[in-house]
Amino acid sequence: MSDATTQPQPEIRKGLVGVYADVSAISKVMPETNSLTYRGYAVQDLCENCSFEEVAYLLWNGELPTRAQLDAFRKEEAANRALSPRLLKAIEGYPRDAHPMDAIRTSVSLMGMEDPEVADVSDAATRRKAMRLLAKIPTAIAAAHRFSKGQAPVPPDPKLSFSENFFHVVFGKVPQPEVVKAFDVSLILYAEHTFNASTFTARTIASTGADIHAAITGAIGALKGPLHGGANEAVMHMLKEIGEPEKAAAWLEGKFDHRALVMGFGHRVYKSGDSRVPTMTKYAERMAEVVGDRRWMEISRILAAEMLRRKNIHPNLDFPAGPAYYLMGFEIPLFTPIFVASRITGWAAHVLEQMADNRLIRPLSWYTGVEQRPVVPLAQRG
Repeated sequence: MSDATTQPQPEIRKGLVGVYADVSAISKVMPETNSLTYRGYAVQDLCENCSFEEVAYLLWNGELPTRAQLDAFRKEEAANRALSPRLLKAIEGYPRDAHPMDAIRTSVSLMGMEDPEVADVSDAATRRKAMRLLAKIPTAIAAAHRFSKGQAPVPPDPKLSFSENFFHVVFGKVPQPEVVKAFDVSLILYAEHTFNASTFTARTIASTGADIHAAITGAIGALKGPLHGGANEAVMHMLKEIGEPEKAAAWLEGKFDHRALVMGFGHRVYKSGDSRVPTMTKYAERMAEVVGDRRWMEISRILAAEMLRRKNIHPNLDFPAGPAYYLMGFEIPLFTPIFVASRITGWAAHVLEQMADNRLIRPLSWYTGVEQRPVVPLAQRG
């Protein structure tokens, strides 16, 4: 007899809602302040006072860096940005119409194949590999993007900051400081968020004893989905579909009539609003001012107000990030790869934490299939 008939069914938490799978010292949403914190620091404070490189150091080391530590961190990251000729050749051969998320997922897997320490899963080697991934991912994203448009890749510039270099390798130029700051803020906000789907994927893979490249490749696959990282792309497609502020309310009413999902709203963790949204909205508004186009932010304002009034649902980080990236000049398919370039810091922090006190992640399932039965030979099955 199966478990389904001999034992009472346990409580099933679909989606692991409310299940604590492990402990972590990396990040937490503080219920008292509704603030996402990295190693105890509120992300909104980090955005205003720190660079993305400082936050990456914090996530990996537990404390903010001194000036000397930050200089060494930046020097190491900048020194590892270039891709091998073999990897560049492989990227050039990707299908021109491949989604950039598929391109960066494949590129990270290839990075693992050629990494000299791929088989070394010690803490020291994993940290070195994490740095190489942080440095090379923007170069790979940009190379795939430019090859898909028939353009030659732009070599990374070690004299530029992480965010400045991202614009450099994608566009061949660095925009004004206000744009770089807004981008840097977005990277800080996207860097880490507890046991989300992609992070849990990375930890699950790492728990098997696999290397960090395998864990990050799996995490990228999880992030591609529109219910996770792909939502920032979906938000911008939604805003473009609406087109004009005066059409926003009627468009939303049509969604209500058909009980359709409105992208960029709601979050499993936040019930009183995503604490990252005010900061990202502030910098998205600045982007609208820099570009001189307020259309997308005005549509967003109307949608957010109506969703709160009609459904009592707040926007999440993807909602202001989508138009912010669009105003920066990025094409929509690049939005989620930008998320990858940021979240590699959080993923790596969790891989390191998992490896430091590892146990194979292997949950149970409750069987609801047919009872055990004999196999009928093919000749007797008619």
